Amino acid sequence: MKRRILSVLLLILLSATTVFGAEPNVAAQGAALIDGKTGRLLWGKKAEEPLAMASTTKIMTAILVLEHCGLDEVVMVSKNAARQPEVHMDLKEGEQWKVGDLLTAMMLRSYNDAAVALAEHVSGSVEMFCAEMTEKAKKIGAKNTVFGSPNGLDSQLTDAEHHSTAYDMALIAAYALKNEKFCEIIAQPEIYASDTEGKHICHVTNADRFLKEYQGALGVKTGYTNKAGHCFVGAAERDDILLVSCVLGSGWGTSGKEKKWTDTKALMNYGFETFQPYEAVTEGTIFGEVKVIDSPVDSVETVLAEGYTALFSNEETESLRMEAELPQEIEAPVETGEKLGKAILWLGDEKLAEIDLFARGSAPAYTLSERLHRLAENWLTWRKF
Repeated sequence: MKRRILSVLLLILLSATTVFGAEPNVAAQGAALIDGKTGRLLWGKKAEEPLAMASTTKIMTAILVLEHCGLDEVVMVSKNAARQPEVHMDLKEGEQWKVGDLLTAMMLRSYNDAAVALAEHVSGSVEMFCAEMTEKAKKIGAKNTVFGSPNGLDSQLTDAEHHSTAYDMALIAAYALKNEKFCEIIAQPEIYASDTEGKHICHVTNADRFLKEYQGALGVKTGYTNKAGHCFVGAAERDDILLVSCVLGSGWGTSGKEKKWTDTKALMNYGFETFQPYEAVTEGTIFGEVKVIDSPVDSVETVLAEGYTALFSNEETESLRMEAELPQEIEAPVETGEKLGKAILWLGDEKLAEIDLFARGSAPAYTLSERLHRLAENWLTWRKF
């Protein structure tokens, strides 16, 4: 009997070990989990495959609006904005709304008419706004993303005209989360808003279940179209660990709607169980030296200009390595703090960071009298032979 109990306990322990930190089971066509502070991909499933991204598009719309507008600016609703299909807040042509109200309604409930009204306000036309969205994505590092719509409606667009990847959308969200106002907007449970005349009043509730159902959740944005399926970009923070995830095409219909939440939670659970902050290198650490020519100082040591702390698993920390790119020699003078080269931090074959290497001390050039003295010494040495 005792043997049987011990066997059962052992099986339970082995099972727990297998589940804890196990790779997530994700149904989405494309998925990514990234370190929200560095943007490093921690886990992915076809993370860089171009896919439709539905209303997660509106994260980039919000970025441009926040970076180009004041929240109290007034938007005039155009005919084009007013005729956008569902989901919409029933804006009417000629109505005037504050930017902040339209932006919040767009992010909480994914209103398509609000997105178009904001795009036209910022850039004058939807087409110009989309070009600016794509350009901004490239600057952020989302290199495989093209926006053909400010709201994510894609039925009239080809895959080439409007697409992103799970990794790119997570990266875009991580950038957006650096904006305090963006974070405040996506975390609101509900708002009451109206046009400037107070005639059109809306009660808008947040459609993001993740906020209520996951410890440390910050939001970010849901999405669905017939082409994209159910999508969600999410973020959560615990103990100074910021994780950002994206699932694209978690399914279609009712079952898919539920799956985007379970997919996201699986990614987050894996992230918090597997990774922790680790200081890979420390600012000011001595790393290499360079020979100095034409100076009484033979060489100068170099130091790292900055440190690098990021999320790593225990196994990954054992695969970190640093390589210095420095000249073998340099001509004097050398000043303290002068850049002499760079150090590259690698995780296996993945380049994580390039860090400048500065001179730790100075190396003055020989003075004229020192040069003459050296010439004399060299001449006498030569004469002896």
